[in-house]
Amino acid sequence: MEPLAVQDQRVGIPRNPYYEKDVVYVFKPCKWILKSTGIWPDILEDTNKFLQKLAVGLCNVVMLFALIPFTLYLAVEEEDLMIVLSLIGLETFCWISVFKYWSLIACRPTLKHCIESIQDDWKKVERTEDRNLMLKYGNVGRNLTILCLVLMYSGGFMYHTIVQYAIGTFVDENNRTIKPLIYPTYSGLFDPQESPFYEIVYAVHSLCGYVVYSVTICACALAAVFATHVCGQIDIMILRLQNLANEKKITNLRPRLVKIVKHHIRTLKFSATVETTLQLSCFLEFLGSTFLICMVEYYTITDWKVNNIVRLITYIMILSSLMFNIFILCYIGDLLVEKTGNVGSLCFMIDWYHFPVDTIRSIILMICISNCPAKITAGPLADLNMTTFGRIIKSTLAYLSFLRKTVE
Repeated sequence: MEPLAVQDQRVGIPRNPYYEKDVVYVFKPCKWILKSTGIWPDILEDTNKFLQKLAVGLCNVVMLFALIPFTLYLAVEEEDLMIVLSLIGLETFCWISVFKYWSLIACRPTLKHCIESIQDDWKKVERTEDRNLMLKYGNVGRNLTILCLVLMYSGGFMYHTIVQYAIGTFVDENNRTIKPLIYPTYSGLFDPQESPFYEIVYAVHSLCGYVVYSVTICACALAAVFATHVCGQIDIMILRLQNLANEKKITNLRPRLVKIVKHHIRTLKFSATVETTLQLSCFLEFLGSTFLICMVEYYTITDWKVNNIVRLITYIMILSSLMFNIFILCYIGDLLVEKTGNVGSLCFMIDWYHFPVDTIRSIILMICISNCPAKITAGPLADLNMTTFGRIIKSTLAYLSFLRKTVE
């Protein structure tokens, strides 16, 4: 194996000379979105801390300015139940994004700890093989983030621009010209159709759309980056264990095996921190996806019947992004369980019987720990895995059938 690490002159420990470049590569798509919404937990200078607080305050003001009048409009002003039904999905999606945003802001200290742990792991890479494994899984997390970003922003952009302009202006029964708004607004607060209120409201609604879609991407991106990092660390640990067992002449066995066990425990502690940090976000995503996918399926069928091509394409893209988001969480949850759960069988398959008796206890410890694999949970409701994903899709279809029978 080709050594990679060089000696860090400041602290006298091995240091990966490429770690800064590697960390930037893995986190770049995720970091840009997190910073724009004030979630990224940097160790910042005073000026940047002020900008971070400003971003958080601005995001909250924008979302609440758009959503409170929207909720009042549906609850007080709008009397047509079919219109309420057509808008309830959008309102639910936005409020779920608000709650996810608040949960991520509250978890910023633990997010900071997780990100610093990943940076330390990249910094301590000692072999080229280890770096290649970490880059392999880091690239998976990065690609999942980019794909989620493209799908979510594409559907959101179409809904906030093309669909609104396709509706266009119209004259109501009071002979007033009504211009399109992304989120209908309660007229008891102010008249959103008058200038300059209309221009201000439309701009704020556009910013609100960016924030709510970004928050959805943030939750999935963090889960993808953290979970794939855990998978990379597990593979590195297994590689070291296999190299140790395949050596014909075993030297310094005990300290090397202790290092592997400590690496395993550190990785599991990191995965437990990730699960705790993202638990509320995943819980909201689990509940929201079950309801929202059902509603968007209903909107898609409705627009298909009336041959509204623009809205149909938009809803198909939004449906794809919603299903892909929950699929990401379930897929990486399944991958995490598989990787951490297979450690025990992989430990058993190596030539452990060549080891001295006292060092076999460390192998037994790893086998026992692997009986409780790392996972991603949606609070107390469910573990996120591919079985759960299948149940979500079945539930949405059942709710869709009930909704159509009730409405029609």
